[in-house]
Amino acid sequence: MNINPVESTMELTKLSPPQILFGTEVDEKSSSEQFLLSMYDLRGKKPEDILSAIDAAKVRQHYVDCVQFGTTISYEQCLQFQGVPTWWSTTLTPLKDANSKVYRLIGTSTNITPVKQAEQAVGLQVEREQLLEAIAGRIHQSVELETILHQTTIELRQFLNCDRVLIYRFEADGSGVIIAESTIASDSLLGKNITDPCLNGKHREHHGRGCIQVVEDIYAAGLHPCHIDFLTSLQIRANLVVPIFQKQDMWGLLIAQDCRESRQWQQTETDLLKQLATQIGIAVQQAELHQQLQDLKAKMELQKQKHISQLQQVRNFEALVRRMTEQIRDSLDQTQVLQTLTQELAKLLNLDRCQIELYSTCQTLVTIAYEYSINLSQCQGLTKQIADHLEVYQSLLQKQPLQFLEIVPGWEPKLLVMSQMACPIFDTQGILGNIWLTRPSQEAFDEFEIELMQQVANECAIAIRQAQLYKQNQAQVKELEKSDRLKNQFLRTLSQELRTPITSISLAVQTLESVLTPAEISEIEIVPQLLQILHNECGRESKLINDLLTLTYLEAEPDPPTLIAIDFQSWLHPIIESFRDLTICQRQQLSLTVDRALPPLETDITDLERIVTELLNHACKYTPAGEAIAVSAQLIGDTVELNITNSGIELTSNELSRIFEPFYHLSKHDPWKHSGTGLELALVQKMVRHLGGSIDVESAAGETTFTVKFPF
Repeated sequence: MNINPVESTMELTKLSPPQILFGTEVDEKSSSEQFLLSMYDLRGKKPEDILSAIDAAKVRQHYVDCVQFGTTISYEQCLQFQGVPTWWSTTLTPLKDANSKVYRLIGTSTNITPVKQAEQAVGLQVEREQLLEAIAGRIHQSVELETILHQTTIELRQFLNCDRVLIYRFEADGSGVIIAESTIASDSLLGKNITDPCLNGKHREHHGRGCIQVVEDIYAAGLHPCHIDFLTSLQIRANLVVPIFQKQDMWGLLIAQDCRESRQWQQTETDLLKQLATQIGIAVQQAELHQQLQDLKAKMELQKQKHISQLQQVRNFEALVRRMTEQIRDSLDQTQVLQTLTQELAKLLNLDRCQIELYSTCQTLVTIAYEYSINLSQCQGLTKQIADHLEVYQSLLQKQPLQFLEIVPGWEPKLLVMSQMACPIFDTQGILGNIWLTRPSQEAFDEFEIELMQQVANECAIAIRQAQLYKQNQAQVKELEKSDRLKNQFLRTLSQELRTPITSISLAVQTLESVLTPAEISEIEIVPQLLQILHNECGRESKLINDLLTLTYLEAEPDPPTLIAIDFQSWLHPIIESFRDLTICQRQQLSLTVDRALPPLETDITDLERIVTELLNHACKYTPAGEAIAVSAQLIGDTVELNITNSGIELTSNELSRIFEPFYHLSKHDPWKHSGTGLELALVQKMVRHLGGSIDVESAAGETTFTVKFPF
């Protein structure tokens, strides 16, 4: 209805007080009523005939206000003409007579509906932009999706002034659930799983293509009866549905509804829902990315914790291997090392049982030699035939690790499944056995644990092989000890057997000398020489036998030495002087030097005297004429050092390495051709060690030095 602006004047009838009368109370049309009719083009109709009672009352009130106040008034007013809202801008000016009484009103009215619609459109656009900006701001601030959706439904329902706004999310099975709602209805649909029978098939495909459903009245929209029944059950009269997409997939629906009456949905409202659906899709995608990021962080944290756990496990394994290595190095007891290993592995890997089994030599039997068990029965000592378990031992004998799940019998009705792993123990010489691990869960052993177990198995192989070698060595040592005992027994027996005839020969010589008179002896020139030879050889053989007895005594288990404190200054001098005549005869220079600060030494005086005497005999025997023999004693640190040096002789490295061997002679260095038993230096070495000392020999620059050291 288009009403053009008009200008009118009217003359007021006599009113006291001034007022405009409308309605049935006036019999004839007054001038003011004529003015209203001309102004709004009522064409002979009353205001109530064109306007609603409320609008007619508003029109009357404006004229009453103008008359009462007696001044120009301007106002904007929305009037409903045949249900169509129309905006008018009206100005009323009162005309007064000489007595200042209003006798006429001049009014101007302009149809401003397009302007008002434009203003409303701008206002709605601002509100839409504010609504979109608020949602975008929440998305930008990474607010939780649930909060974004809930706030969106509230603000959208307030903006549309409708009864209900829903966000419906599709499920994988074709159904859907209301995840956000704002409503004035008493029955809330939030959280309900709703399946629209008409959303299946072509209807869902219809939304999937991005189509929008606009229903102003469900009874006049030509909907399928099942769809009408479904919407009626939810108290829906008008429906506006916009799909929500996440990337290319339809994620859900944004729905605006009026429940009590039909509604003419505007294009601007549809556009707003489309824009909001796009923003919701962004929020959903951002939430999914955020969730993926959180999942990734959680996964990374889990991996970090797993890595830390593995690193700690590596450290624990390294510590275990280090302890095993130390035990293998420090102990030859295989039982102690491997039994401790089973216990530590069980604790380290949270096992119910750890076993080490060893193969027989022919690899037909396997015996559980070591075991640590917490909840399971003990099997240590159990022997199995490999032929009865070929499916298990076939790969193990080929040095391949094995793991599987085992159902433990006897636990029904509660089934107990355990994870087992066997790691072969082998080295370059062959396979020795297996390490069995039993874990009370269905979780398999990972590659990391398998690699660590292979390292442990390598250490076990070293321990087992070392123990085997130790047993073999022990057997060999026992055999050698037995041979040595037999040898010493033979030497003692031989010495005893040799001593008897030598003693008899010596007695026979002495008897022969006593029987023969000097005259008889002198008659035969060779007799004195023969007797002297008999005496010398008997003495040498007797000394040889005594040296053998002493040597076998020292090689067996001699009694501890008898310790006596001696002063080298006074004790050593007489021994050296006893060789003075011999050295003078052989034109050798003999000297003695003793450190005055040398304290007394507790030792076995008999053995020490024998050591010094034998070394001096050796020096006199191998020192040429004109050379020197020097004896010195001094304190170096906490060691008493005795040196005997002779010049004129230099030994080769081969001679030095063999000089303490029994019956080894330096014949080419003996200028005096003195006879000996060949056991002197061997006996000296044994006696020095018996006294807790050490002896070394060096030869260089034409000198040979024997150094005897005793800890002080």
